Amino acid sequence: MPSTSLIYRSSSLYELAMLALYGRHYGSRYRAIAELVPNGSIVLDLCCGPALLYHRYLRHKSVRYTGLDVNAEFIDRLTRRGASGQVRDLRSEEALPEADYVIMQASLYHFLPDPSPVMDRMLRAARRQVIVSEPIRNLSSSDSRLAALVGKLLTDPGVGNHSQRFNEASLDQFFLRYRSLVQQSFLAAGGREKLYILSRR
Repeated sequence: MPSTSLIYRSSSLYELAMLALYGRHYGSRYRAIAELVPNGSIVLDLCCGPALLYHRYLRHKSVRYTGLDVNAEFIDRLTRRGASGQVRDLRSEEALPEADYVIMQASLYHFLPDPSPVMDRMLRAARRQVIVSEPIRNLSSSDSRLAALVGKLLTDPGVGNHSQRFNEASLDQFFLRYRSLVQQSFLAAGGREKLYILSRR
């Protein structure tokens, strides 16, 4: 039975962990995504965690937001604060709710070795764009054995640990299969994440 990592048991612990990992680039990782979403859009946020993207960076844009996450406590907190949320294990083949913008931040690695099924469902759900921002410099792939172990132990949202991670080369290789849909890609969060924007044509 998978055991949820400590940082996924509390929104405060989650945020502290992200602050420690990203330092002065913490806010920029969210702003890079929020700047791509126009006011009043319908947004679907996959593996939303404590929905910091919404609460801090999208709410003031009057978006219609829905967050999906396997963590029931995160979703309960989201709905109590007035947004829409669903407890969902995205490894299932269930169709995703439609939205103008379908977003996934720092979670594509959960679907390795082959994230294409979830990516295909994201594309079917998106009316305008799919936005994916994924870490390419990871604690769990550190040369330090201790740092790598800590990184792996702290990244189980409740469905099991995930030892595989992307680097920039493997992420680029994955998105080659979607090259006809990729509008742009660029580094974000001080080079710790790479962001891909795919447009429906």
